[in-house]
Amino acid sequence: MSNSSLTLPEILQKSVVACSRFFKIESLQLKFSNGEEREFERMQGGNPAVLVVPFYDADTLLLIREYAAGTHTYELGFPKGLVDPGETAIEAANRELKEEVGFGAKQFTELKKVVMAPSYFSSEMTLFMAKDLYPESLLGDEPEPLEVIKWPLAKADELLARDDFQEARSISALLWVLKNYNK
Repeated sequence: MSNSSLTLPEILQKSVVACSRFFKIESLQLKFSNGEEREFERMQGGNPAVLVVPFYDADTLLLIREYAAGTHTYELGFPKGLVDPGETAIEAANRELKEEVGFGAKQFTELKKVVMAPSYFSSEMTLFMAKDLYPESLLGDEPEPLEVIKWPLAKADELLARDDFQEARSISALLWVLKNYNK
């Protein structure tokens, strides 16, 4: 299905309605091709982000358990973080691996670029699979040590069923790995 016949709405007015250290919220006055006008709000993030599904070995993934302020819980997921200015996405993925799980990787495969909520949020994240790990740690920005968990790929269904594995980006990355995984 093609959307090539669609015309993007005209932005009549754009204004910042709120700002934080990490985000700004813009109000958009839009006029659609059929003449309808609407106000939308969107959250603009800063730098793009990465998420990495690290393979400890051919049959084992590495997960982290970390505090999630949005849900005020500890969540299982894959290492992730922002791409720093001047970094490529792969460099950021390798840095995040070293900071969060204590390994770097010699091989990265890009799985997919995703956005969390395109109707409201502009931030893009690149999902990677990482193999051929080697021990190397970097100091990260986490407020407490992260728990690193080895998880058998053969038990991916059990991971998907867990109440503490609910982040959509991690679920999406795992499903991409399961669809495209070759030993």
